[in-house]
Amino acid sequence: MSRLQTPIRRNDTVVITTGKDSGKRGRVLKVLPVKNRLIVEGINLIKRHTRPNPQRNIKGGIVEREASLHASNVQLICPECSKMTRIGRRVLADGRKVRICRKCEGVVDK
Repeated sequence: MSRLQTPIRRNDTVVITTGKDSGKRGRVLKVLPVKNRLIVEGINLIKRHTRPNPQRNIKGGIVEREASLHASNVQLICPECSKMTRIGRRVLADGRKVRICRKCEGVVDK
């Protein structure tokens, strides 16, 4: 399978645009580029029934954790203007490729 290029990276702050958690904000914990999906902190929580495993020090019971959601259902929040935005790309004078906010034209990358 080919890797899809998603403009959202780990530790970005995003807002959920559709679904049961729409309007909520969270930090991206993991990006799954092959499936074009993201895992966002505190969003899309599911309950998982786990069996105890003493070797790995895992207690059994019902565990609540984040499930992945599609990258098209989230939108990045610009760290400069704090608004939902689309992402562009630009090459700076020093040769670096950076992501930019389409609203304030500010650099999203640190």
